Amino acid sequence: MANFVVLGGAGFIGSAFVRELNKRGVKPIVFDALTYAGRLENLKDVDHIFVKGDIRDVNALDRLLSNGVDVVVNFAAETHVDRSIYSPKDFVETNVLGVLNVLEASRKYDFKYVHISTDEVYGDEQCADDNAPLKPSSPYSASKASADLFVKAYVRTYGVKAMIVRPSNNYGPRQFPEKLIPKTIIRTLLDLPVPIYGDGKQERDWIYVEDTARIIADMIVNSAKWNGEVYNLPGKQTVTNMELVKMIGEIMGKEVKVKFVEDRPGHDRRYCMEPSIGYEVTPLREGLRRTVEWYLENRWWWEPLIGDKFFKDDVPWRG
Repeated sequence: MANFVVLGGAGFIGSAFVRELNKRGVKPIVFDALTYAGRLENLKDVDHIFVKGDIRDVNALDRLLSNGVDVVVNFAAETHVDRSIYSPKDFVETNVLGVLNVLEASRKYDFKYVHISTDEVYGDEQCADDNAPLKPSSPYSASKASADLFVKAYVRTYGVKAMIVRPSNNYGPRQFPEKLIPKTIIRTLLDLPVPIYGDGKQERDWIYVEDTARIIADMIVNSAKWNGEVYNLPGKQTVTNMELVKMIGEIMGKEVKVKFVEDRPGHDRRYCMEPSIGYEVTPLREGLRRTVEWYLENRWWWEPLIGDKFFKDDVPWRG
């Protein structure tokens, strides 16, 4: 396979993608700023070359990408909606201006660019195909939608070779404890209540992270035309937040204590996408079982991450 650089490769989905590349005999370069969710522990026993750096740093990107790169896959992003509500500027700087830096580098060095987006750019008013209008609801989804449009503009204006991938909600090992599934597992293990926004009937579509990594790698090899095409990657497994939490409790054999909290502003009720291509995914209950087992067996990974805030029952989006 080609010479790969994985931006944000020490994060949750990025490190899963690096593992997938290893399965295919590829040793990629991982470029990561190692902010709170990017951790070298995520790359334990993974064959890679690590370069510390931030996509907001033009000079660092230039040094990285000027040496004959074939494919750049960008997982580097601020991703948590709650954080975007109380700190939107950080999301613009990384998710928009950082992507612009990568696109400028692609103009100079002519590599193929895989831009990782999200189903949240479509909002909650439609079951979107890959040509549906973008209707972001949060500062996070607005920043991702803006980046998507810049990718398309650079393809059209400058002839950059790129594709856009929009997965649904990912879950699995090594996801930072602020997200719903690991938070539910860890807080239930510790006999703490799990804060649930509003009535808990928001619907989300879930895809196991290793499936996402495999499908993206397959697309790079087999499907991409590199003309700005969009690929929707839903898990095709939609449940409400309350149904999800109940399922996790059943797998753990423990009651999940739920505490309903004030709903966050602009909270989307439902995400739905039509898949752009055919693929198989791990059944949700099986993926959750694997995820629960991983967190139970790897306390060393998550225990250093849960500070005082994790044990409070305040409203998470307030920061």
